[in-house]
Amino acid sequence: QVRLVESGGGLVQPGKSLRLSCAASGFTFSTYTMNWYRQAPEKEREFVATITGAGGLTSYADSVKGRFTISRDNAKNLVYLQMNMLKPEDTAVYYCNARWDKDYWGNGALVAVSS
Repeated sequence: QVRLVESGGGLVQPGKSLRLSCAASGFTFSTYTMNWYRQAPEKEREFVATITGAGGLTSYADSVKGRFTISRDNAKNLVYLQMNMLKPEDTAVYYCNARWDKDYWGNGALVAVSS
């Protein structure tokens, strides 16, 4: 059974940091490109960051470039999103996504940035 479980979300003040984790199971993790998406209230889901299976290539949405870092640990089947200098507009539910021959999604973790 495929599972993607996000953790690490919460309420944080502007300018602070959070690290999201996504624990994967039920598929060959290292062969999948891993992505983070987010969906803010009343907005469509949008791409945040991606990392290739071996972890050699990453890419980011312009809105988070320079503030967020995606990484992965293939030995532990984990993918991370380090979020620094958070802004109120980063408030959203963040989803972990695994993509190769199939497309898998987690249930999301809420990140709220507010003073």
